[in-house]
Amino acid sequence: MSGSPLHGIKKWDPLTSPGTSTHMIIKDLGEIHSRLLDHRPVIQGETRYFVKEFEEKRGFREMRVLENVKRLTSEANDKTLPRCKEAMQGGLDQALQTLKVANRTLGRLQQRQHQPPTNDPQASEDRLRARCDELVKEQEQWQVAVDEEHKKAMERLREQYARMEKELAKSASF
Repeated sequence: MSGSPLHGIKKWDPLTSPGTSTHMIIKDLGEIHSRLLDHRPVIQGETRYFVKEFEEKRGFREMRVLENVKRLTSEANDKTLPRCKEAMQGGLDQALQTLKVANRTLGRLQQRQHQPPTNDPQASEDRLRARCDELVKEQEQWQVAVDEEHKKAMERLREQYARMEKELAKSASF
């Protein structure tokens, strides 16, 4: 090495040259990295904004709305549906009873039609009058029964709609 013409001349090194420091270069690289590649501060800011928007500004409005919907749904399942089912079942029971009565009456009418006719006109006329009187009495009884059933049904419907209006007014106030 003593014979080398560059003997005694130092090589230039940018890290050790005067005026620059390794520490400054590393610091600059860290800054560049954080500005270009590190997105955590932006994401944290967006997260904070999201939380502030939905929790603080809206005041859990959506949660209250969902709780009201849940309460109304469970109330409908627990109270309204069973009442509707009972009303429907009551109406079906009354209709079934009316149909049974009508079926019995039609059966009696069919039996009377199939009876052999008599040759005595007076007996036939008396029998026809008796049947006519019987039918008029049955019709009057049916009319009274139907009128009573109608009154009861109308009263039940009035009560049911009044309750439903109260419940609707109560739920609309929320």
